[in-house]
Amino acid sequence: MLIAAKVLAGLVLLIHVYIFLLETVLFDSRGRKVFGLSKEQAAIMKPAMSNQGCYNGFLAAALACGFLLPDAATGRAFTIYGLVCVAVAGIWGALTVQMRILFVQTVPAVLALAALLLA
Repeated sequence: MLIAAKVLAGLVLLIHVYIFLLETVLFDSRGRKVFGLSKEQAAIMKPAMSNQGCYNGFLAAALACGFLLPDAATGRAFTIYGLVCVAVAGIWGALTVQMRILFVQTVPAVLALAALLLA
C-alpha cells in the first residue's frame, strides 16, 4: 500500500506542477486554451491566474518536501499536509469555479491520502 500511496502522491504533485505552469509560465499560450479563455478574458484574468498558480506551486512544493526530506516522519507530515490542502482547494474550486476540479484535484488527493493512511 505504501507504494500505491507514493505513486498517487507523486501523481498529485505532477498535476500541481502542471497547473502551476499553466497558470503562470504557459498562461498566454497553453493555459488560455486549457481554461477556454479568449485573448481579452485572458488579459483581464492573467494577474489573478498567476497568483493562483503560485499557490498551486506551493502545494506542489509541500508534496515535493514529502518525497525529499530525509526524515520519514517529517516527510509524511508534509505529504499529509499537502494532500489535505489539495483536497480542500479542489472542493472549493469545484464549488466556486467548475465541478471538473473536484475530479482533477480532490479525487486523486483523497485516494493518495487514503492509501497513505492505510499503509
